[in-house]
Amino acid sequence: MMKRLALLSLVVATLLIIAGFSAIGSESQSLTCLACEGGVVDKAPCEAFTVKITFKNTGKSEGTWSVNIAFEGESWTWSGTAQTLSLKPCKTKTLTWNGNVPCDAPIDSVARLIVYYDNSFTPLNWWIHVVPGAELTITSSTVQ
Repeated sequence: MMKRLALLSLVVATLLIIAGFSAIGSESQSLTCLACEGGVVDKAPCEAFTVKITFKNTGKSEGTWSVNIAFEGESWTWSGTAQTLSLKPCKTKTLTWNGNVPCDAPIDSVARLIVYYDNSFTPLNWWIHVVPGAELTITSSTVQ
């Protein structure tokens, strides 16, 4: 019975791994690139940040999109200003947004970067983690 359970567990684990690789392989190239970038950026309340995103027209004709970004979390949000993006087929362009973490963003809160275009959205693998702006350092001490 124990041998059978171990074998069944191994088969299930193998199938899950194969399914995971199949799902990764079936994603489009742009989504694959999104998976290889990202991280958590520490910022203090009121601190400035810059977001740069490169877009590519993978279609067969020229297109124009209204693109915007937002950082969205349970405790705070920030929204950029929409930009118009026009691209010929196979061409790329990088758009830049500048913003500030809201001054009332709670310490230890996080918000995720979301890109909005074509009446849809794509969450990216970038988060802002709010950290204290003040840091205490001991510069000297004495004992007598």
